[in-house]
Amino acid sequence: MSKLEGQEQFDIEALRRRVSDGVASTPDPHEPVELNPLARQVAEQFRDENYSPSMLIGQYRLVEFLLMLAVGLMAELLFGPAERSLAIRFSVIGAGAALVVLLLQLADAYQIPSIRAPGRTRMRLLGSWVIGVAISTGILLAADGAPTIVGLIVWLVGGACVLLIERFLTAFAIRNWARNGIMERRAVIVGGGQPAKELARALERQPDNDIRICGIFDDRGSDRSPEVVAGYPKLGTFAELVEFSRLARIDMLIIALPPTAEDRILQLIRKLWVLPVDIRLAAHANRLRFRPRAYSHVGAVPMFDIFDKPIRDWDSVAKRAFDIFFSMLAIVFLWPVMLGVALAVKLTSAGPILFVQKRHGFNNEIINVLKFRSMYTHLGDPTAKLAVTKGDPRVTPVGRFIRKSSLDELPQFFNVLRGDLSLVGPRPHAVQAQTGDRKYVDVVESYFARHRVKPGVTGWAQINGLRGEIDTDEKIRARITYDLDYIENWSLLFDLKILFLTPIRLLNTDNAY
Repeated sequence: MSKLEGQEQFDIEALRRRVSDGVASTPDPHEPVELNPLARQVAEQFRDENYSPSMLIGQYRLVEFLLMLAVGLMAELLFGPAERSLAIRFSVIGAGAALVVLLLQLADAYQIPSIRAPGRTRMRLLGSWVIGVAISTGILLAADGAPTIVGLIVWLVGGACVLLIERFLTAFAIRNWARNGIMERRAVIVGGGQPAKELARALERQPDNDIRICGIFDDRGSDRSPEVVAGYPKLGTFAELVEFSRLARIDMLIIALPPTAEDRILQLIRKLWVLPVDIRLAAHANRLRFRPRAYSHVGAVPMFDIFDKPIRDWDSVAKRAFDIFFSMLAIVFLWPVMLGVALAVKLTSAGPILFVQKRHGFNNEIINVLKFRSMYTHLGDPTAKLAVTKGDPRVTPVGRFIRKSSLDELPQFFNVLRGDLSLVGPRPHAVQAQTGDRKYVDVVESYFARHRVKPGVTGWAQINGLRGEIDTDEKIRARITYDLDYIENWSLLFDLKILFLTPIRLLNTDNAY
């Protein structure tokens, strides 16, 4: 909670709880609003992925570490004592290079403004480099004798030159990327009129602003909210914003409303939180001033963090690497089982071996999920509108076994390699899946928030006994609760726990038909 003594409180945590408790209604993304031609044209311009500044900085640290390591090793190999072992050279100089990167981090040299202006930070760069070389030289002296004078000079001067030249080249590249829209955070302003104009102008004044405003959305008519605000077009209503954000690769939604308009903010966020984006509330015009930790900033523009995009930047890279590694491992070990299931399906009933079903994936996109066919071909139900029940005559004898044992899901490892699924995540549901005669979204208002991450082959709900038939409102509510809990608390260790518990929990087949 953010607090100002003697003043009104703006409680972000309470606002989040009210949103996730379903205080307001959520639009049904099965029924997308048709965008106007201008909004669709703008969305098409932003279909391509952009380059996250956080990803750039992570890669940049690695590049500088390798450069510093290369300079030190070259100086030692060419001019150092011949009798010194390669292991000592590599370990000490590697530690020195890592120390330089750490010192640069502590000196704020890995902030985008610092990288874009290396002239202003050259003393910090050189100071970090000299300290790193000095400490490495001391370790070498204690471990195996000092480097030669020539080697030390080449190491010190050569590394400083490489660091400065590389920084100036990187600054040039970043400025070029920023001009071409390759490295930016794409944002939409939610709410129009004077507050949106003040926010746009405040962002534009920031010298190192990486925010690209794609447009403005507002429910009010042109008499209260102009069609063009600060040079940015009003692209549609709040309902259209959900569809626009899915078509375009939007990173951030910035709400230009005062914190005192909590009810209106609540209604807005309840519509928007199902999207995998950062949601911020602009605080630049707010007369109340809260504690510094209550804000995040774009340049000097303060904002309240309402929701963050889950599994972002390097976390998404780590999760993708996790998925590829364990999926390939599973295929290598389970291919005999997969071959056996394929033969059993083919030899015991007419029809294809695989069954392809359309399900909802990340950001509510439609994906084709693979399964071993478990039903008679002429009785199959690709929509899954009619759930499989105990003793269902549509299921073949082999199908009944592979469904109970979840062997029918094994082809989904190939979905993971293709990038449609993750190994662990909320299970993807069929597009028309429902409980009785009600769609899941009609039962649970926060249903579509589970699509803020990629769906998984297995999930937190499944290892807690929630697999198989969903025939009651309570079952789908319980699943969504576990899915949202997983998204909120995700980590690689959490994924690993779920992955290794899955085979054990699959022994419970009570609800799998």
